[in-house]
Amino acid sequence: MALDFSALVNAVDRLREGLDRYATDTSDAQIRDGLIQRFEFTYDLAHKMLRRALEAGSANPEAVDRMTFPELIRTASEQGLVASDWSEWRTWREMRNITSHTYYEAKALQVTEGIPSFLTEAADLLRRLMQRPPL
Repeated sequence: MALDFSALVNAVDRLREGLDRYATDTSDAQIRDGLIQRFEFTYDLAHKMLRRALEAGSANPEAVDRMTFPELIRTASEQGLVASDWSEWRTWREMRNITSHTYYEAKALQVTEGIPSFLTEAADLLRRLMQRPPL
């Protein structure tokens, strides 16, 4: 069964849009908050799609389902699905956790600084997933 990447395509596009808009006025807290929310749902979709792709290509999907997040990223790296290593993905995961549990201005600014590198990775992940032969 072919995986449907349309939700991730839309999320990456919305994140890129949000980042472009934020770049025009970095002092606008409302735009920044919208950008952070777009980061959150793009991160979540990237993570879920990565797990689904690994499950679809695995002889033992249950083993993929039981993988810890570091194991998931390492396996994805071994299969050529992600460009960044575990330490980068851990940073983005921490950013996601920070934004979903608390709101502090300094943390929000810190998260927005990390979004461009995540956007690059998410777009690259999407490209790699779409180029992967159907299973």
